Amino acid sequence: MKFEVKSSNALDFPVSAKTLIKYAMPTMLSSLFMNIYSLVDAFFVANWVGTDGLSAVNIVMPFLAVALAVAAMVATGGSALVAKQLGEGKEREAKENFSFFLLFCVAVSTILCLVGLLNRSPVLRMMGADDALYPLCEAYAIPLFASMPTAMCGAVFQMFFVVAGRPDLSFALSIIGGVLNMIFDYLLLAVFPLGIAGAAIATGLGYAVQGVAGLFWFAFRRKDILCLVRPKWNGKALLKACGNGMSEMVGMLAGSVTMVALNVIMMGIAGSNGVAAAAIVLSAQTILSAAYMGFLEGIAPVISYKYGKGDTDNLKRLYKATLKIIGVMSVATFLLAFPLAKPIALLFGNGVQNVINMAAYGTRIFCTAFLLMGFNMFASSMFTAFNDGKTSAILALFRTLIFLIIPLLILPSLLGIDGVWLALPTAEVFSAIMSVCYFKTKKAVYHYA
Repeated sequence: MKFEVKSSNALDFPVSAKTLIKYAMPTMLSSLFMNIYSLVDAFFVANWVGTDGLSAVNIVMPFLAVALAVAAMVATGGSALVAKQLGEGKEREAKENFSFFLLFCVAVSTILCLVGLLNRSPVLRMMGADDALYPLCEAYAIPLFASMPTAMCGAVFQMFFVVAGRPDLSFALSIIGGVLNMIFDYLLLAVFPLGIAGAAIATGLGYAVQGVAGLFWFAFRRKDILCLVRPKWNGKALLKACGNGMSEMVGMLAGSVTMVALNVIMMGIAGSNGVAAAAIVLSAQTILSAAYMGFLEGIAPVISYKYGKGDTDNLKRLYKATLKIIGVMSVATFLLAFPLAKPIALLFGNGVQNVINMAAYGTRIFCTAFLLMGFNMFASSMFTAFNDGKTSAILALFRTLIFLIIPLLILPSLLGIDGVWLALPTAEVFSAIMSVCYFKTKKAVYHYA
């Protein structure tokens, strides 16, 4: 599937369920593939290093998530602003802001890289590494922290490929990066046994593909709707982009905090096997929710463009069609989770029966959250696309932190490990109530219903 783009008309199509799926399909496939290949590390580590290695990966990942959270904030908020400017016909300003946002992410990623490398001991201890797991955590962290600049740039380019009307390129690069990651995972763990550090190097190389290729594409495709130009300092645009994309950063940072809390709680209940089981459950969630995450990412620039153009008729069609599509995807994901729970646990469990049983059982409880998760994600994503960062951030903060941390702190003391698995479905129920309230109160502002 290829979208040839010579002007902003790439986002200017009549909206229906069919056209939305067609436009978002490359992004959906890209999200699915990227989430799968991000779990390849977990598979190779679990089977060539052991479940302690899987626990180490789960402990280290929240720090990388901080860098990706900043990238998501700038990319999501910035792409909404740039797409809106394209809809308004402000193409030169859109290009300058895009270039400035990228430069900002390069600076932030470099700082985070140095902070992580120079302070890795206190950082890893804070995230839950004990004396037994620390050597594995450190070996995985060093190459992973070093890959932050290319990882952040790749995340930015992924969003702006969609704005430029080329989601197919994002998909193609994710496949290339994923295949490269898989090849080097095999080479560096199975053939040349570098241990857990080899898995981190393979992940870094996978991230580098989209970052490096994106840089060349936007630097040399001068006649396209979106390209890199000499950036201009625009603090107002940066603040607007960051404020608008705050929900994505809040969601990812809150996810990191929640992951750390989950690791600590599971370590107290079931030791390192419990942390490994939690990592498998989260891996299952990542795989199963990837399609509608990609769909929402793909249609977000369309919402921003239609809003910037004042096309309320297509906005209304988009809102109704998206609710139907997300509803179908959510039910399908929920139903798939039951038969896939045990195979996924077996894939990552490395034959440790206690871990496999905990993970399969936890996934079956955890998966009830899928019935509402897509709906809640759409609420936050839509308001970001409208450049209403405040509403989006409130929804994300409550969904990914407040509504989740409270059950995590209360339910395990009452129900044991079952309370851990029930925390996410509980959070999604409360989040859905809040999402419905905002949908009703904001429709008079944005005219989507």
